[in-house]
Amino acid sequence: MTYERDATTLELPWPFAGREDERELVRRSLTGVRRGIVVTGPAGCGKTRLVTEAIRGTDCARAAGTPESRTVPFAAFAHLLPESVTLHRAVRLLSGVRTLLVDDAHLLDGASAALVHQLAVHGRTRLLVVATDGPPVPAAVSRLWTGELLPRLALEPLPEEETGRLLTAGAGPLDALTLNRLLRLSRGDLRLLRDLLGAVRGQLTPVPDTGERAWRGPVPLTAAVRERTAPVLRRTCPLERETLDRIAFAEPLPPDLDTLDLGVLEGLESDGLIEVDDRGAVRLAHPLYGPVLRAAAGRLRARRLARAPQEYAAALDAECSALTRRIDRADVRTTATPVGEWQVAEGGPLPAGYAAVRAHYARLRGEVREAAAWAREGLRSNPGDASCLAELHRAAAVDSPGDLGPETLTDPYDAVRLGAPEKAIGRLDGVFARHADALTRADGQDLDEVAGELERRGFLLFAAEAHAQAVRAHRDPRAARHSRTRAVALARRCQGAGTPALSGLVLGELTARQRQIVTLAAAGLTNRQIAERLTLSVRTVGNHLYSAYARLGASDRGALPWPARVPQAQPA
Repeated sequence: MTYERDATTLELPWPFAGREDERELVRRSLTGVRRGIVVTGPAGCGKTRLVTEAIRGTDCARAAGTPESRTVPFAAFAHLLPESVTLHRAVRLLSGVRTLLVDDAHLLDGASAALVHQLAVHGRTRLLVVATDGPPVPAAVSRLWTGELLPRLALEPLPEEETGRLLTAGAGPLDALTLNRLLRLSRGDLRLLRDLLGAVRGQLTPVPDTGERAWRGPVPLTAAVRERTAPVLRRTCPLERETLDRIAFAEPLPPDLDTLDLGVLEGLESDGLIEVDDRGAVRLAHPLYGPVLRAAAGRLRARRLARAPQEYAAALDAECSALTRRIDRADVRTTATPVGEWQVAEGGPLPAGYAAVRAHYARLRGEVREAAAWAREGLRSNPGDASCLAELHRAAAVDSPGDLGPETLTDPYDAVRLGAPEKAIGRLDGVFARHADALTRADGQDLDEVAGELERRGFLLFAAEAHAQAVRAHRDPRAARHSRTRAVALARRCQGAGTPALSGLVLGELTARQRQIVTLAAAGLTNRQIAERLTLSVRTVGNHLYSAYARLGASDRGALPWPARVPQAQPA
């Protein structure tokens, strides 16, 4: 079930976040003898926003390619050039422009692409060129970086931690399952993410005792969703559409391949509309294709193709058993659990037994907010379930440094995590016993090796704690810095967990000013916000951070350590 709503008129606060270092790189490309930069990346990853922030307050001419004008010579520069102009004259006219931003350069017509290339060759105009990965790029544009005329900055999708901050800025704190669902549906496309958030904002409901809000229910059919799913809706061949519909109505389970035409599947896979995993299971290539296809089907077609409820129940039991086996094998790496996620997303009741296992699995992975969210889902259908109540308590205790609660101390491994490995001797096996032994001997190298094994098995929080314990065990300052960096990087993926081992992380041998700036940077403030708060210049803040990076062995602000409780970032 999907409903229609158009959120294009809704404007949400969408702060610039997560690209501070990249923004400084773009700014530096416009100074001194530098001639500009090319910024590439997947659609919706924030390329244009990055460049716009970098040139804010400067005098900059702009041009952009469009799909409709790819056959019109110099269409992108029509507002900057006379109606009839040659390439030679266009270069002369624009050479007087100090800075030129060319957006959507992959859509430039041939003449405009040649003009940009010639401007780069002559070097009088500083160029900021933005192009999207995937679509073919005019050769004259790609030669900007392959011919080493301009450096290239290849943007990756914004990290989930930073994307979560954007979502919080747009709608306030969201429960972990809502956050995960929005991230899964948008697949790193920030424009689509903003559109979805705007559409569901009125449906967010308070989660008791948390200050968070949750979204359950159908996916909205917004303008951005229609645009993203246009390729699948354009398939008019009856056999192809029947195949796509069968796959869509089978979700979240894979369809029965015996009912599908192999030749049609090959064509759909070639066109990027379906994906086939290593086990031969077929799924739609984008999580939004299913809701859109189901919404476009009539009631009779939906009734014919829909799965029986008992099929989902059996699949949910199978997922629960698989998760339990992985817990027993001490292997909690990421695994596909589409049925449980589907059940929660649709707002249906979730069996308490399944919810407790999901909460346990998430907690072992260090996903403490997600663990609490799964436990609460189980309590919705069975408010008194003891296993869900226990998991909710344990998830909350993980975020309370020094107070893991009496129930958790029944697990001997908690003694290791609390720094008392002697209490667990003879009661553990495998990697957990190795952890206890290494901590007993205060062997920093072995603790790091244990942390690596824990990370490989998916125990990210435990791995972060082992690295943090190694910091204090190492005698070599360089080894301690490496352990600290790894502990910080892993702990940032654990949804705010603040256990005793992690709360003991120190900021290294920094000056008082460096510690102050690093703390604010780790809290999410930009260089400019830090400068305004501390009455410093932006350059001074940048210099202090650069020195802190070197001392802490960090590559960027994403690897900076933080104290036990970082102050919330406030608008400057």
